[in-house]
Formats: sequence, structure tokens, C-alpha cells
Amino acid sequence: MATPKKGRNASAQSKPGRSLALILIALVALTGGMFASGHTKPRLGIDLAGGTSITLRAVPEAGNEAAINKTNMDTAVSIMERRVNGLGVSEAEVQTQGDRNIVVNIPKGTNSEQARKQVGTTAKLYFRPVLATEVSGGNGAASPSPSPTGSPSGKPSGGAGDKPEATDKGSASPSATPTTQGRAVTDALKADATPSASASDKGKASPSPSASGGSAEADASALQAKYAKLDCTDEKTRSSVGDGVKASEPTLACGKNSQGQWQKYVLGPAEVDGTDVDKAQAVLNTQTGAGWTVTMDFTDGGAKKFADITGKLAQNQSPQNQFAIVLDGDVVSDPYVRQALTGGNAEISGNFNQQSAQDLSNMLSYGALPLTFKVDSMTTVTAALGGDQLQAGLIAGAIGLALVVIYLLAYYRGLSFIAILSLLVSAALTYTLMALLGPAIGFALNLPAVCGAIVAIGITADSFIVYFERVRDEIREGRTLRPAVERAWPRARRTILVSDFVSFLAAAVLFIVTVGKVRGFAFTLGLTTLLDVVVVFLFTKPLLTLMARRKFFASGHKWSGLDPKSLGAQPPLRRTRRPAAPVDPKEA
Repeated sequence: MATPKKGRNASAQSKPGRSLALILIALVALTGGMFASGHTKPRLGIDLAGGTSITLRAVPEAGNEAAINKTNMDTAVSIMERRVNGLGVSEAEVQTQGDRNIVVNIPKGTNSEQARKQVGTTAKLYFRPVLATEVSGGNGAASPSPSPTGSPSGKPSGGAGDKPEATDKGSASPSATPTTQGRAVTDALKADATPSASASDKGKASPSPSASGGSAEADASALQAKYAKLDCTDEKTRSSVGDGVKASEPTLACGKNSQGQWQKYVLGPAEVDGTDVDKAQAVLNTQTGAGWTVTMDFTDGGAKKFADITGKLAQNQSPQNQFAIVLDGDVVSDPYVRQALTGGNAEISGNFNQQSAQDLSNMLSYGALPLTFKVDSMTTVTAALGGDQLQAGLIAGAIGLALVVIYLLAYYRGLSFIAILSLLVSAALTYTLMALLGPAIGFALNLPAVCGAIVAIGITADSFIVYFERVRDEIREGRTLRPAVERAWPRARRTILVSDFVSFLAAAVLFIVTVGKVRGFAFTLGLTTLLDVVVVFLFTKPLLTLMARRKFFASGHKWSGLDPKSLGAQPPLRRTRRPAAPVDPKEA
């Protein structure tokens, strides 16, 4: 009779408890982490939880139809996906529809409301000099500018109530500025002292659209007339202000001040834009009590532009020593400066809470969309249809699992106990990981993912069957159970690893080359395939080693599934002495 090899196999046979203890510790740790985090259920995708479906239509800017092309549409899809994922919204789908539409499906979740607000936002950021400002609909009295302030990173900025003078590090703070009205607007647009005018010798755009004085005055008068009629309290008017205006031209804009009133502005040409911002993030400033702020780091070129504009603004009188930070046509901040800010970074502070600061930093971090989008439709998706499909899928999965269990009981008998326990351990590991991966990486369980989990039942059961059949083959050759368990393992292990590798490779390729819900199927299939290897190596094999020491299995009980007689076992081969051939008397 063959005996098991000494060394690693003998050690594995004698100490299977270590492997069982390891997987038990892992299971307890994952379960404890699931309850400690408060995420005891997997996050659900839009087809199971419901949510919002948004259709966005690309519109050309200033008649530039050529900008709406496949490259820009694909770039917009990529940016929208990163924005939504940056908010922690799981399983959001962003895909093109036709040549100018993008459909965004956002599942119901913690940050889905913020995602709806941000997903189609162009996030075009400009730093423009302030030429005039007043409360929209006001009586011309002095009015405070919006409360957010700008300051170099690392330098505290003043609160809404104080007005510290800028230091040599370039602190900027809010100002209470008198209104610039009437002919002052025209003078500001034509004045050589404005930052754009003083920069014209460097090739930058002049604040007036035309080089001739008469045309410049006519354009300035037209802009002044529009400014006088502008009512920022009207949403329709506010949404269209600045449409079609190039960055190199003066424009009108709206923004809210610290009192929640709408403020209107005349702004000069953009001196710095969003592409000059290298990184932005929301920071809680506890040193000065400024609350939540948004810090921005500029590129090398952006830092120089920012230093230039702040240095020029510092030479002007209020409000023309202010610059407006304009995001998608809205003034989100209008700090004033007293000297150049040369640090290469800045901080926007003011009436931010954590969510609004994170919203702004998220849009700036992931970049501006290459196109402008309008919302064509926004519909609410209910989870009723997905719930019905999920119920049908779960019923199908339960039927399939029941058939597997019946087959195991009928064919493997006592061995089915080990297989069923292994399936339960695999299911527990899968569930806890899905619950934890939701908040960790944004994984959401959708219908295809459920299908992947159901398919995994067959993959896991197949691994058990491979091992059990190898053991039974060894018994058929006349070996007892304990040596058969150890001798069968290397052959079964090789087959199991090859099979699982092929399944995991298919899941990985499917995950890489597909989009949308199919990736949920691929991810779940890959995850459960990896768990199959873990369960077979750390649970199924050690448990069978322990069971082989029990009399019920070791003696080959007829209900153990390892009865030598029912398996048609052959007696072990023994060497026997051949009888001597009879001697022919004639040859003697």
C-alpha cells in the first residue's frame, strides 16, 4: 500500500486546524467590520434601488458645431464618471446616446442629489477683474460683495466681518465696496488702468471688443445698458446672462452675497482660467475659524498669471481691486487684494459648509467638460421592475442551489456535509465583502451582479466535486481514506487552480472591455472565483482531512459516500512469488 509523502503533505494532514482557524478569524473579522461600519447590507444599483435618469444634450458654444464630436463626447463621459465616483455614488451609468446626447443613470443613494447637480455642470472657471457691482434690484447704496474670500494657501483669510489688510504673503479678504454705476462702467471698460488693458502689450485681449475708441465706447455703452436692466433675481434671466461671451471679452454675471441677496457684476476679460488650477480640495480651517474652505494649487503658468493679475488689481480702487471667481457664469467669490499673491496657491473661503466645499473642489479637481450640456429630461426610476426581476432571479438561484444540494446528498451522501458547509462559508464571505465594498469602492449590487453570484454556485460546487472524485479514485485503487485524501489533493489542486484561473481571466477581460451593468456581473464572478480558491484551500481540504480521522468516514460506512465496495475498490496489489515452471522429464 502506498503511503503519503512526508514533509509538507504530512504537515498539512496533521495540522488542518490552523487553516480552519485562519478562515474562521477572517470571517469573524469581516463580519465584525460590517457591523462596526454600520453597512450590514450591500448597496443596490439603480435597477434594484431606483434612482434618477438624466438625458443631457450637448449644445454648441457661439455656433461652434464642430466642437460636438466623438472625442469631446467621450471626454465628457469620462469626466462625468469621475465626478460621480468622486462623490461616492455607486453603480452610476454614464454613456452616450446618439451623436450629441449623454444618458446618466444615478441610483438612489447618499450623494445622489449632489451628483444630479454636478453631473452636467460645465465647471468652466475664470478669474475676471471686477469693474462694477451692486445688489440686483438695489437702490444704488453701497453693498457688500459676496462673502467668499481668496487668500494664499497657508495664510489665514479674514472672516466676513473683518477686513484685514493684505500682508506680504498676499492675504485677500472680503470688502464692503461702493457701487460703481453710470458712466463709471464705461470709464472702467475703457480705462488703461484695468488689468486687461495694462496687459495688452503682452498679447492679451483688451477689455473692449474693438480697438477703436468709438467702437469701444459704443460696446461699453451697450454693456452698461444691459447691466442697468439686469435682474439677477429672475432665474430665467440669470441662467442666460453671459451666454456666448468669450473669455477674452467683458461680460455680466450674477452671484449671491453673504446676506443671500443676488449681486450683479460687470467683469473684465478672463486673466486666469480653470486649466491653470492644478488641484483643488475641501479643507476645514480650524486655525482661524474660517470653517470649510477650498484650496487651489496653480500650475507654473497659472501661478504667474495669478500673480500678475493680483499685482495689477492691487493698484486700483475699490471695487476694481477685486477679482471675481466665476464658475459656469456664477460668481462664487470676489475677494479684493492689496498686493500681488505670488505663492502659486490660493484659498476660497466664506459661506461654505462641508458639502458645498466638497462639491466645488470635486468639480475643479476633475476638470471642465469640453462641451456645454442642457438637461433634456430627468425622470425618476422606480425599483419595482428590478425588484420583480430580483425576486425571480433569487427564486431561480434557490432552485438551482436546492438541486445542487439534492445531487450532493444523493451521490456523495456523507461528503455532502462538507460540501454544504463549504458553500455556506463561501456565501458568508461573499455577502460580507459585498457589504464592505459598497462604501469602500462604490460597489453596488445590480441584477447582473446577482447573476454572477448565482453562476458562482456552480463554480464552487465544481471544485468540491473535482476533489471528491480524486479521493474516490484513490480508494478505488485500494488505498485507505487518510492516504487517499492526501494523495488526491495535489492532482485535484492543480485542476481546481487551472479551472478557477480560466474563470477569473474571463471575468477580468469582461470587466475591462465592457461598460455599465455588465461590469457588475464580471466583478462578482471574479470575486467569487477568488473566494472559491480560498474556501477550497483553507476550509474544504482541511475539513476533509479532519473527517478522514473519524470512524464514520475512515471505516467506509455505506452512508459516508466513501464505501470501498460501492466504489468497486480493488484490493491493493501485492508482489507474489511466481511458481516454478514444471521440469520436463525429457529435458532432465
